[in-house]
Amino acid sequence: MRSPTELAQVFRSKQLKLTPQRQLLFSLLHENASHPTAEALFEVASKQMPGISLRTVYQTLGELAEMGELQLIDFGVGATRFDPNMGDHHHFVCDSCGAIRDVDITSAPRLRSGSGDGFAVEDVNVVFNGLCSRCNQPNKRSPGHQAKHKKK
Repeated sequence: MRSPTELAQVFRSKQLKLTPQRQLLFSLLHENASHPTAEALFEVASKQMPGISLRTVYQTLGELAEMGELQLIDFGVGATRFDPNMGDHHHFVCDSCGAIRDVDITSAPRLRSGSGDGFAVEDVNVVFNGLCSRCNQPNKRSPGHQAKHKKK
């Protein structure tokens, strides 16, 4: 994602409303690796700027996604998340707490010759599932995770 200053220039050039609320959201998203939800951004933003509306957060996120500045990601672990990292990467999702982290892979998986069945692959998204370092500590795991993964 571009810097907050660059995003402000893009919004001006597209004649989109540039408000202090949007500028705050630009700065909260810049280099944010937490893959926040709109609600999480709203919570942080409203502490810094009381009165910001959740509608403004959603509208700004939608416009940034349309402009190609954000990826919308949904791995079935709750609300849609927003990823400002537009570089080539994949994701790790913690099965216990739902945390999402970027994973850099030097080479993308390829289909074996003849296994594409006529498909033209345009994009590859790999999702690794497991436990994050916090949840992988036996005394920190959630009771639901312990019951789900109990050894037989």
